[in-house]
Amino acid sequence: MLDELEAGLIALDAGHLRRRRRVVSSPQAARLEVDGKHLLNFCGNDYLGLANDVRLRVAVQAGVEAYGVGSGASHLVCGHQLPHEQLEQQFAAWLGLPAALGFATGYMANLGVITALMGRGDAVFADKLNHASLNDACVLSRADFRRFAHNDLAALEHLLAASTARRKLIAVDAVYSMDGDMAPLPALLALAERYDAWLYVDDAHGFGVLGGGRGSLAHWGLRSPRLIYLATLGKAAGVAGALVAAETAVIEWLINKAHTAIYTTAAPAAIAQAACASLSVMAAEGWRRERLQAHIAQLREGLRASRYALLPSESAIQPIVVSNSEQALRLSQQLWERGIWVAAIRPPTVATARLRVTLSATHETTDVAALLAALLELVGN
Repeated sequence: MLDELEAGLIALDAGHLRRRRRVVSSPQAARLEVDGKHLLNFCGNDYLGLANDVRLRVAVQAGVEAYGVGSGASHLVCGHQLPHEQLEQQFAAWLGLPAALGFATGYMANLGVITALMGRGDAVFADKLNHASLNDACVLSRADFRRFAHNDLAALEHLLAASTARRKLIAVDAVYSMDGDMAPLPALLALAERYDAWLYVDDAHGFGVLGGGRGSLAHWGLRSPRLIYLATLGKAAGVAGALVAAETAVIEWLINKAHTAIYTTAAPAAIAQAACASLSVMAAEGWRRERLQAHIAQLREGLRASRYALLPSESAIQPIVVSNSEQALRLSQQLWERGIWVAAIRPPTVATARLRVTLSATHETTDVAALLAALLELVGN
């Protein structure tokens, strides 16, 4: 068996597909120390620059002083502490939704929600570019798992119309993590209404950035009892964990049936306390989103006339599609040598290799200019 694994690793190397980790020895920021090298960071998801914000650090320190480090138990035993409850209430109130439930990670939230709501005899309809956690959740639910081409509403409607499932759920990312584009949520909700389905929205990359910080539902102005909304806290919010908001009956059902919420130790209360502070900062400091949008415009304008294939994204995720995995790795390494960290994303994560450029409110205009200069030098412009 070990020989088979070694052969498999050699094959990954040959295809330029082997993944390796780098060690970051500084807080998350626009500039990082990585493997002993100081770099401009254009590959993180700290879109608003809150991961090392002093107010969040003070909040988590106060949480440790008040509640200790570990929560000691699952939420349904004795691990549901006051900051957990406060975070759920604050999140639901800010979104204008009836109730919310916290999870330790976004991955666990997706697994918990979909497997709790769907089962044999049901059907889940999922965009082909959905995050892996959504796909895994759909498979584990044992429901009929049907995928449709990316943002193809006609294909989705055909599947919905043909389905005789007892219960239906449409699952999508609100902002796609590797392409940066948005799901057409109003049209998807209209289909959910027409065919008596839930619409489950994973807004990992939209929460905090879109809709004045409230995320993709606020961006589109959507409200419906059919909506189930997920926001992760490890990206724009700068903390960790995830929250799901929906009608009260949905949340109560998840408290009783979502295994990833029931059968796991609660996350530390100090993290929830920091997340409460993060929500307050996101609500108060709209300049962070304005600055992020300015950086996005600067990057797109700077590459508009170049030979780079920049995908049509208006989000903080700005992917540059390249010919193959070898070219993606080579460009990423060349940027690294110039003091800039941009991730090379390759199959099977994506169908076509790319550089995944991500922007943050903590970047300076000069940082984006440095990235542009390096990219244009490498492409020969």
